[in-house]
Amino acid sequence: HLQLVESGGGSVQPGGSLTLTCSASPYPLEHYVVAWFRQAPGEERAEVSCISSLARTTTYVDSVKGRFTISKDNAKNTVTLQMDGLKPEDTGVYYCAADAGFCPVDPRSASWGQGTQVTVSS
Repeated sequence: HLQLVESGGGSVQPGGSLTLTCSASPYPLEHYVVAWFRQAPGEERAEVSCISSLARTTTYVDSVKGRFTISKDNAKNTVTLQMDGLKPEDTGVYYCAADAGFCPVDPRSASWGQGTQVTVSS
């Protein structure tokens, strides 16, 4: 029953930054594990980063470690993905997903947002 909406995507040059936001309603995200997934053209959707329900644990795929940061803001009921040092291979549609349990998120049982496009090119 959780509703999710992503925002913040756009086009940026290599080395640039973007901030993606996942906004949730009506339930608090502190009750859910939340992950960001990326789907590149012609490829399967894959998890990029995950944050536990109480934000005590975060995970990142190796290709984004040191460049991306995931965080929760309980007052705003949002999860943010700060993306720095962007590369062309980061291009794709980014989705947030939330579920009960622990990281990683189970894509078969999660609630999903509509996605937001990120394009990194010269």
